Amino acid sequence: MIKLYDGGAYLVNGTELIKDEAGALDAVKSKTGVASKEDAAKNTIAYSILTSHNTSGNDKELKIKFDKLTSHDITFVGIIQTARASGLTEFPIPYVLTNCHNSLCAVGGTINEDDHVFGLSCAKKYGGIYVPPHQAVIHQFAREMLVEGGAMILGSDSHTRYGALGTMAIGEGGGELVKQLLKKTYDVKMPGVVAIYLDGEPAKGVGPQDVALAIIGAVFKNGYVKNKVMEFVGPGVAKLSADYRIGVDVMTTETTCLSSIWQTDEKVEEFYDIHGRKSAYKELKPGNAAYYDGVVYVDLTKVKPMIAMPFHPSNTYTIEEVNANLADVLHEAEERAKVSLDGKVDFSLQDKIVDGKLYVEQGIIAGCAGGGFENICAAADILKGRYIGSDEFTLSIYPASTPIYMELAKNGRLADLIGTGAIVKTAFCGPCFGAGDTPANNAFSIRHSTRNFPNREGSKIQNGQISSVALMDARSIAATAANKGFLTAATDMDVEYTGPKYTFEKSIYENRVYNGWGKADPSVEIKFGPNIKDWPAMVALTDNLILKVASVINDPVTTTDELIPSGETSSYRSNPLGLAEFTLSRKDPEYVGRAKAIQAVEKVREEKGCMGEDFPWFKEIMHKAKEKFPNISHENVGVGSTIFAVKPGDGSAREQAASCQKVLGGWANIAKEYATKRYRSNLINWGMLPFIMPEDYAFDVDDYIFIPDIRKAVAEKNDDIKAYVITKDMKEITLHLGDLTDDEREIILDGCLINYNRNGK
Repeated sequence: MIKLYDGGAYLVNGTELIKDEAGALDAVKSKTGVASKEDAAKNTIAYSILTSHNTSGNDKELKIKFDKLTSHDITFVGIIQTARASGLTEFPIPYVLTNCHNSLCAVGGTINEDDHVFGLSCAKKYGGIYVPPHQAVIHQFAREMLVEGGAMILGSDSHTRYGALGTMAIGEGGGELVKQLLKKTYDVKMPGVVAIYLDGEPAKGVGPQDVALAIIGAVFKNGYVKNKVMEFVGPGVAKLSADYRIGVDVMTTETTCLSSIWQTDEKVEEFYDIHGRKSAYKELKPGNAAYYDGVVYVDLTKVKPMIAMPFHPSNTYTIEEVNANLADVLHEAEERAKVSLDGKVDFSLQDKIVDGKLYVEQGIIAGCAGGGFENICAAADILKGRYIGSDEFTLSIYPASTPIYMELAKNGRLADLIGTGAIVKTAFCGPCFGAGDTPANNAFSIRHSTRNFPNREGSKIQNGQISSVALMDARSIAATAANKGFLTAATDMDVEYTGPKYTFEKSIYENRVYNGWGKADPSVEIKFGPNIKDWPAMVALTDNLILKVASVINDPVTTTDELIPSGETSSYRSNPLGLAEFTLSRKDPEYVGRAKAIQAVEKVREEKGCMGEDFPWFKEIMHKAKEKFPNISHENVGVGSTIFAVKPGDGSAREQAASCQKVLGGWANIAKEYATKRYRSNLINWGMLPFIMPEDYAFDVDDYIFIPDIRKAVAEKNDDIKAYVITKDMKEITLHLGDLTDDEREIILDGCLINYNRNGK
């Protein structure tokens, strides 16, 4: 099904793979005339797009300017507030503000709708594009209205992936969008490019989520494509519709890749034509000899209906395997959960075995991954004439945009679905991040959505609540629904898929979406709800640091959902201090109190220029540091918190995973490695030191670490940084910062991106 090459390879004439081994280059040269690996590496689609957007003049150190930006209502308030504080006057490129996350105004009174009003007023003032709630999820609107062949889009959502349509898209934290709004660049080393070579054709009933989960299961744990570009090539691409490719592409985020791009053809051209934008299509394909740093060979004919068991998209099995080995698979999931849940709740899946079969209580087909036209039509074909039953099992379907919803109404699929007992709802991302269709305690939900991390379904471990999510394709979810909640692969159903033609109704957006691009009006007053707050002041990096370890997380991977929970907490994301109260609340509820305790010391240091009189308990910490470094004082020592985590930052692009630590007085993270570039970038943009410490060391909560001359080390580009664990007899350790650009160093020195911009850098 999936094969990973153990090295690089050449792709010749778009079809033939030649492993990078002795004699390979000679063979490539004889077939194509390409004489070097370096030249062949420049023949990838990714290289062409990246270099065409690079402003540095150096194809090893890229400074990218994007064509368009996208954000949603969890992120755009903070981004615009940061840009305003840095001197924003108008949006320099098209910037789309969608409202698909905080769309249900059920938490926090008026604060969600206040964010929407803020967004519309900013679109008018700065010349943006505003998509009202329930019109479209962020990524579907981008597919329908923004993408262009060969373009680049930056979005403040991790699933910003439009490679199937020929647009290289990257999801990052808000700070990177702020840089673009201020006409600065996205700085990154030229990434490696891995070929995702598709061969064959999927069997009937096998959907895009099945292909995506098979790939994720093969590449996530070994980091095969981490921070690289996944380039989809090979003869199998032509066998897939544009909608099918989109469904695979959006899930590439879960591999931890940087971005994705696909070769394009007449099926993609038809997609653009259907959406009234045929001129935006561009044929993309690799050169006659292209070199890739690795190859993921996918035999589509062998892909079977898949399921990703709790609590990660990489915990993959075939549905056939689950049904054949049910007790063993559920036991494996329970064992993994002990790590994910820290033993804080009793978690068992064995009660889901009913008469030897797996019974689930909920099915969801939704959002940027599952809410596409073809997915929903296929589900309707499977369910037509059947019903989901009157027991616990429920089925909810969220079309990804109102145009899709309208077409389902016109072609009768909407009526077919409603007739089965399913509920069809408006475009909304809630089920994907814990703000909609939360199952009951101990319930099991199967979802065609993007993630199944703990709490993404809305349960709260700290309140003793736990339900779980498995990821599946819409087709197998519909087959399970037809079987009234018993796990069923779509390939086990005898279904005639009708494949109705899609007609896009552009008037829906013409009549509702505010398009202010190029029409900024400085006279417009921004509308601020009472929850919308400015960022608090943040000081520059001090000469020396004392860090209190406020949390220790020894899980193999820590997600951004654990660092700052999703769900109803997202309603407070326009209020930096208010949101910070939720930091690590489901992973380490004591973290906020510990961070605030040491932050209080720093605040007194800043305001009064002293510490000891107000915090006698801190005098001993300072005294031990002074014994070894007698020249330190309250004038040159900053005080704050840090967390230790083995591998933090998997998942969402949300910058709040870092900014919440910062506003609570965080100065650093210490990790063995960072799960994603975007989380590390978020730390840097908030002035936090992204320390790496590969060697084993047992930090304890409330350890204090002294880092002498840290400002000098950052400024002078030192990587080996000596530090001392004060509470362990000044034990010496070595921390590393890794690669930092000159601008990133300046951001850290200034204390955060806002300060850096205010300083005119």
